[in-house]
Parts: sequence; C-alpha cells; structure tokens
Amino acid sequence: MTVTPRRTHLFQNRRELHQFLRPYKQVAQEKKQSQIVSISVEVNAIDPLVFLQAFAKANQLSFYIEKREFGQEIYPENGIAIAAIGAVSQLTVSGETRFAAAKQFVQSTLAKTTVCGNAHLPLAGPHFFCSFTFFEHSEPQSSFPAATVFLPQWQVACDQQSHGEQRCLVVANVMLHATTKLETTVDELYQTWEKIQSIHHTLLMPAIDQRELLKVCDVVATQHFKQSVRSALASIQQETFNKIVLAHAVDVVSPLPFDRVASLHKLRQLYPGCYVVSTSNGRGQQFISASPERLVSLRNGHLETDALAGSAPRGQTTCDDARLANRLLTSAKELHEHRVVSQFIHQQLAQLGLKPQYSPLRLLQLSNIQHLQTPICAAVTPGIHLLDVVAALHPTPAVAGMPREIACHQIRHYETFERLLYAAPIGWVDHNGNGEFAVGIRSALIDGRRARLYAGAGIVAGSDPDRELAEVQLKLQALLQALV
Repeated sequence: MTVTPRRTHLFQNRRELHQFLRPYKQVAQEKKQSQIVSISVEVNAIDPLVFLQAFAKANQLSFYIEKREFGQEIYPENGIAIAAIGAVSQLTVSGETRFAAAKQFVQSTLAKTTVCGNAHLPLAGPHFFCSFTFFEHSEPQSSFPAATVFLPQWQVACDQQSHGEQRCLVVANVMLHATTKLETTVDELYQTWEKIQSIHHTLLMPAIDQRELLKVCDVVATQHFKQSVRSALASIQQETFNKIVLAHAVDVVSPLPFDRVASLHKLRQLYPGCYVVSTSNGRGQQFISASPERLVSLRNGHLETDALAGSAPRGQTTCDDARLANRLLTSAKELHEHRVVSQFIHQQLAQLGLKPQYSPLRLLQLSNIQHLQTPICAAVTPGIHLLDVVAALHPTPAVAGMPREIACHQIRHYETFERLLYAAPIGWVDHNGNGEFAVGIRSALIDGRRARLYAGAGIVAGSDPDRELAEVQLKLQALLQALV
C-alpha cells in the first residue's frame, strides 16, 4: 500500500484528477495488474443513512454500521456511522479457512492500493466490509455466503469524538485497469460526487405505517422451542455440554415491501447504544441487526471486547427496574452464564499471545432489556490482524455455548432453520488494521415483503423453558417494533 503526499480535495478540479489518476493506469498497463486509488475528502455533515437511502441499489453490495448514544440525532458520541455502496473488489468464500482467506484478500488488495486525500483523518482510506455466517459453510441456495468481504466504490463515514468534534468523510475507491478509459472514469466520479454534494439531509420515510397489518408466525412452534430447552437441560445434567444457545425465529409478512433504511432509522431511535448494522447481498435481500454485543474493536493497537451474557427485562417503574437489576447481579445462574463467556474470551486472547485486562462487572441497560457486561481490553502487537482475533473469538459461548464444538453440533440438531448471519461477526477493517465487529443478534433477514426475525437464549443448568421463551420473545420485539 502506498500513501501519497496529502492532496486535500482532488474533486475540485476535473483536469487535476485526470492527471493524478493517469500514472496509476500506466502502472496497471506495465504490471498487467489492476491498481486501486482510494481518495478521501472531508465534507460538511452528511447522515450516512441518508446517503445509503439515496445511492444504494438492490443489485449492489452495501453496508451500514452505527453506534450512537442517547440524545444524538446523526452522530455517535465517541463512535461512528458508516455507509458503503458498490464493490470495487470483493471476495466470497466458504469453509474453515474463511477468516484466513478474508485476511489474505484484504492484504493482497491493499498491496495494489494507493491512499490519497485527507488520509490522515479518522475513517479515511480504504475500508473492507465483512459479513460471516454463523457456521463456516452455507447452503448453496442460502441468501448469504459463508464469508463476504468487499471494498466499496463509495463510502460516507461520520465520527464524533467525546470532546464534541465532528468529522465527515467521503471515500471514493477507484479501480484502474490497463484498458480503463480515464475520461469516462473521471466523468462518473464527478457525477456521483455532485450528487453526494446535493444530497438531502433528511430521510424519506414511508407514508404508510403498516405495522398494524403485519402477519407474524413462528418458524417452529413455541412448544418445540421449550421442548428443545428441556432436552438441552437434560444433556447439561448428563454433562454433555455446559451451555447451549438456542435460537427462535419468526416470519413476518407485510402488505408492502419492507423499507430497509426506514427500519434502520427506527432501530437507531429505539435502541441507542446498540450497534445498528445492515448488509445486502446484491440480490435484493438485506440483513439488519440491533445488537448490544461487540465482538471486538481495534484502534491503534488497543483491543476492546465484551463478555455479554446474563439478561433480565427492564422494570415498569424505577423501583421495579432496580429490583430486576439487583436480581440479575446476584443471580447464581446468570453470573455462571456470564463467567463462562468471560473465561472463554480470556482463554482465546491468551492463545493469541495477548494479556487481557478486565474492567469490573456492570450492567448494560437498554430500553427493553438489561445484560451483565464485563469490558475486556488488551494491547495488540503488529503481527496480529483484527481478523485473526475475529476467527479466535467466533462463536463465543454467548451465542453458541460450551464446549464450543459440541454446542455448535447440537445447535444443528435442535434448530430446524438456517442461522445465516444471525449471531455471526459483521463489521469492518481499514487499511491501518483498525476496525470493529459486532455480533449480529436481534436481527432480521429482509426479502421484499417478507422478513425472518432471529433471537436466542443461553441455556445453562437452572434455566426455565418458560422464562427462556419469554426472553427470546422480548428480544424479537426489538426488531418487530422497528420493521417499516
């Protein structure tokens, strides 16, 4: 990867952009290898979700990720919002080496990439957007491959630091072949750039609220879920495994096609503090998630992850909420479930040669549910790639169980539907090795007028089938309330 001397705004002069790109086309001709130029430009505030609505097409790959705090309308506090559309380069792969293949794809793509513009700013430069299915193999007819990684054509990213500074960047990634017609390429870049500059700053929301018209049905009967819990408890008693996470799914049909962007907007309003994430497969199907669970983030060699396990509903009153929180913090069953996850994360990070440090146990309180959370951090040496960590951590006991291999085998036995991207890593990694991955829980697969919603519950000794079903149904409401 090459970083050129700073050019603050290559889109100010069409001729200058043409002249700047010409040498890279010549390199492509000489090496007989395509070259990528990544141009970053700082712009005035643009809501990345508005950009997604204006530019995403059904036949394109696209991606969205955001994490906000209460009281913020566009920007996350101490966080990010990113939208990406189109694919300059992409990889789909299956099998047990999918994470290694994804890492190799990122590295080989960067080897032929030049970064220019405001490349020194946060969220500048090439970003690779990644989605993985829960299991390493997906069915041939599945909506999403086992692994998808792509470098987008266009990306809009907004960042707000804790001191209040806001930055918004547009990144254009340009693929240059030996036969590329530069005049055409520059014209297309300028046309898109001008459209981005004239973008509206408000979302176009559907005129009809169709939530009252939705038809909802369980993919499998709730009695089947409770029977699976009872069967799993028997296996736990026989020490076949210590924990298993069982998912439940519901199918939803609406009179009109679901609006992905409007649904994402509802999610970020309803569940601030969660990762609001979405990716599309380029065939008209989209995955969306409102996930409280971070798998891992990496910033300048500083890794952060969370042990997130053990749940309770929020109370109707302040007193009731405090009672439920205290019961969660003192529950032997919930604390055991949480400890299994935190110990697993420590073990996996230690095997990578890292020295994880724990923060005190605390509550992560969302609008409708609260979780036990232990933040974990570690310093990362340059030889460890973010995707190495993703491969080591997925799936955590929070979404699979323990022992991991046995639990995953049993999940296939109990669940009669494909998990696909549910409970799997979804996120990004940039040219500096920084990045962030959420776990795609509380999620939905949207396909026109149909959507399948997923949620799960951790089963350990002492679990009650009725309470586990109630927990799953509570989580499903997070998505059902937001579908538009």
